[in-house]
Amino acid sequence: MATTLAPPLPARLVLTPKSPLAGLLDGAWWPRSRDLAAELPPLVDALEERYGRITRVLVNPTRWPAVPHKVPVPGHTVHVGWFTEQDPDKTILLSYTTGRCDLLVVPPGTEPATAARLMTAASVPGGTRAAAALMSDEAATGRRMRDARSGEDLWEADGGAVLPPLRHPVTGARMILQRKPWR
Repeated sequence: MATTLAPPLPARLVLTPKSPLAGLLDGAWWPRSRDLAAELPPLVDALEERYGRITRVLVNPTRWPAVPHKVPVPGHTVHVGWFTEQDPDKTILLSYTTGRCDLLVVPPGTEPATAARLMTAASVPGGTRAAAALMSDEAATGRRMRDARSGEDLWEADGGAVLPPLRHPVTGARMILQRKPWR
C-alpha cells in the first residue's frame, strides 16, 4: 500500500499592492512553524509569480532553530544565508529579475487577530515602519489590551457602576447628595 503525502499548505502571505511608493517592507509572512526547510517552499512558490525566480533567502538565526544552507523548492534550489545583524523579525528574499523582497515574519504561534493586524500594517504601500518596530508596537498594544481587560474584570468584580460615597475634600466627611426643594 503506497502512502501519499498531502501537498504543503499555501503560504500565509500578504504583499504590498503594486504602487510607486516604496516602503521598508514588501509585506508579511506568517509561517506555520519554525522549520525553514518546510516553510520556504510554499513561500517561494507564492512569490515567484510576482518576483520571479527566488534564488536566496536571508534570515536572522535567533528566530529559527535550524538554518539549512540549501532548501529544495519546485524547479530549483534556494540558498539560505543568515546574519545576526539582520532584523530578527524580517526575512529577505532575493531574485535575479526583481531584486529583493523584505517581509515581516509573524511568529508561528501568534493569535489570528494579532497576525492580521501585523500583516495589514506590514503591507501598507510606502510604509516607513521597520519589522522590529511593528513587532514592538504590537507587543505594547497587546499589553494595553490585556491591562484594559483586567481593569474591566476588576470593575465588574467591584460591582460595576456603583460608586463609593463621596468624601468632603477638606474634612473627609461623607457627603450625601440630596435634592432640596426650592423655597
